[in-house]
Amino acid sequence: MSRPHPALFLALLAALAGGLRAADPKMKSAKSAPAKDALQCAPGEISACGLPSNVVIDMSKARVQRTDAEWKKMLTPRQYEVARKQGTEPPFQNEYWDHHADGVYFSVCSDTPLFDSRDKFESGTGWPSFTRAIEQALVGETRDTSYGMTRVEVHSNVDGAHLGHVFDDGPAPAGLRYCINSASLRFMPRAEYDAWVAKNSAAKPAP
Repeated sequence: MSRPHPALFLALLAALAGGLRAADPKMKSAKSAPAKDALQCAPGEISACGLPSNVVIDMSKARVQRTDAEWKKMLTPRQYEVARKQGTEPPFQNEYWDHHADGVYFSVCSDTPLFDSRDKFESGTGWPSFTRAIEQALVGETRDTSYGMTRVEVHSNVDGAHLGHVFDDGPAPAGLRYCINSASLRFMPRAEYDAWVAKNSAAKPAP
């Protein structure tokens, strides 16, 4: 069951994602070669989460547009490599894999909420894992056939940041595992997030 949002916050999210199409529901259910978690890999073998993407993210409808030079100036080298160049970060050596604070994870590239800590779970992979996005319209999906496997790449629809991949081996009831790079996220504690929601809900959404 979806977590309810205040009506005005839904309007804000709709404004942020204006004109964006919802993800194709068949994308997440598409069966692919079994995705190995980091703990299932043999020594020297790389998990599906540990491989970068070769997809081209369609930026034509993204509301946040910046030049490559502007992204480089705004982000750290790791953030730029992961979020803008579809890279990945090492497992168990990233900021949020073992992060347990209550709050919301935003895109590092814009003021866009993506994942709630209430939907975070311990996957054993060494990357932050979530059962769902906070609002599906804000997270896009692209089929990724690189490295001889079929995966579903996920990115921010608002700013085009590469986030990671979603797999169909997560916990019930949805059975999804959003394997996300910490470098693509920034964390906002719950109290600060609630204030952010109140402030933005008070503003009249654009028609």
